[in-house]
Amino acid sequence: MTHSTTTTSAQVRAASRADRPRRPWTFYLLASFFTAYVIFLYGPMLCMYVLSFQGEQGALSFPMRGLSLHWFRQLWEGRSGDIGGAVSRSMPLALLVMVITVVFSVAAGLGFRRQVRGGSAIFYAVIISLTAPGYILGIGIGLMFSLFGWSTAWYSSALGAQLSWTLPFGVLISFAVFGRFDAAYEEAARDLGASPAQTLRLVVLPILAPGIIAIALFGFTLSYDEFARTLQTTGPSNTVPIEIWSMTQNVTSPTIYALGTVTTALSFLLIGVAILAVVLIQRRRTAPAVAH
Repeated sequence: MTHSTTTTSAQVRAASRADRPRRPWTFYLLASFFTAYVIFLYGPMLCMYVLSFQGEQGALSFPMRGLSLHWFRQLWEGRSGDIGGAVSRSMPLALLVMVITVVFSVAAGLGFRRQVRGGSAIFYAVIISLTAPGYILGIGIGLMFSLFGWSTAWYSSALGAQLSWTLPFGVLISFAVFGRFDAAYEEAARDLGASPAQTLRLVVLPILAPGIIAIALFGFTLSYDEFARTLQTTGPSNTVPIEIWSMTQNVTSPTIYALGTVTTALSFLLIGVAILAVVLIQRRRTAPAVAH
């Protein structure tokens, strides 16, 4: 009986495999392309992470020479560059850019839900900055500040240069988010006696919270990693991307790999926090329905 049952199960599996349609050759082509893409994208990063944990005799290439945290200590002690100062400028700048991007993007999404006179001109005026090369835009902002006798700094000229990069993305994401928003929720809130401010605070913004988190994440990461628009506008003090670039000119040790590892870890941590926040929001929304 057991042998007969096993034989029957094997025959059923064989028949199901035979009836399963064969994948087209394009599937394998796309799978091969995606595999090569992942290797070329993450392979160099993985090499950088591994080489950053070399010993004191480590170099910039394989083979590895020992295993330690020596280069991370060198980075922490600031022997290869002003990393602490760069981070102390990049973090407040990225947070400021993030807040401004979120506020203006959400306001634009709310405002453009209705027909606005001159709305098309305003929209294209915001988006057109994406077509300008970042380096050229940075030079233009630096020249403008020089013309008016203003000093360039991370909190003024660099802030404006980075907003020309983050705001268009924030506005586009905001339009996509508001495009999927059902206005019936607002009507229901008004029918229940909620004021416009209460409707916005208690209904609209909580529903759009995942999209707003996405805008904030875009604003922060684009600012923190921005190089071209910041190079000519940050003044005498470097941000993290410019400090990394300057280190590539004179640092010939795995310290630069350690810096790349730390920076990437912070980026992944931020992304993880954003994803966790979205998951918690979704669970909070579905919890009452499941309990009911």
